[in-house]
Formats: sequence, structure tokens, C-alpha cells
Amino acid sequence: MPLTHIAMRAGKPRAYRQAIFDGLYQAMRETFDVPEDDQFMTITEHEADNFRYGAHYFDVARSDDLVLIQLTVSNTRSEAQKRALFRRIAERLAENPGIRPEDVFVSLVEVAKVNWSLGRGLAQYG
Repeated sequence: MPLTHIAMRAGKPRAYRQAIFDGLYQAMRETFDVPEDDQFMTITEHEADNFRYGAHYFDVARSDDLVLIQLTVSNTRSEAQKRALFRRIAERLAENPGIRPEDVFVSLVEVAKVNWSLGRGLAQYG
């Protein structure tokens, strides 16, 4: 049950943003065993003055097309699954909408399964 937040510079067309949603969802299905219809994602767009990044941090040449992706997930995945997810997200977003792998920044936040309420005030996993 990933909860996905994507931050990016403003100005990309709707189809570009939808391709990001689709690519992320497919990558999660392929590597994290995310079930069908498990899509809880937001995109926030920021004007240049409100979007700062290290253009060369860790010797990665980033551009203004950088997307910051934060996934909150249950702490049930292996290190191999996490590495596969990172790789597959970069591949999928390179395919469509054409984001350079250098501009794909992913952060996982892991939480215990009891920390989720998917509606009705219940802890469905706990």
C-alpha cells in the first residue's frame, strides 16, 4: 500500500504527469507486488523559486526536469526489492514521459503495517 508523493517543477502537460503516475504504478506492481487498483498518488508542482535541488550532489548531473518521489511503504520489502524498484522506476520514466534517469530521485519511508488506516477509521493491516 504505497502512498506516493511526487514533487516537480510546474509547467509540464497533463499527459506528462499522467505518464509519471502510470510508470510509477507499473514499477511498483512489477517489483513490490502492489495489487491492482492500489493507487494513492499526488503530484505537487512548484514554481522555480520554490523548487531547490543539488544540481551535482553525489556526482549526479540533475536538471530542472528533476522529479522528487517519496514512497511511504510498509516495512516488508527486501533490499533486493528496493533496488529493483529504484531501477525500474528510472527505466519506466525514461520510456515515458522521457525523464533522464539522473532526474529521478526516489526516497522510501518505511512504516509498520499497523500505521495504516485505509478508511473507516480502521487499521486494516494491524
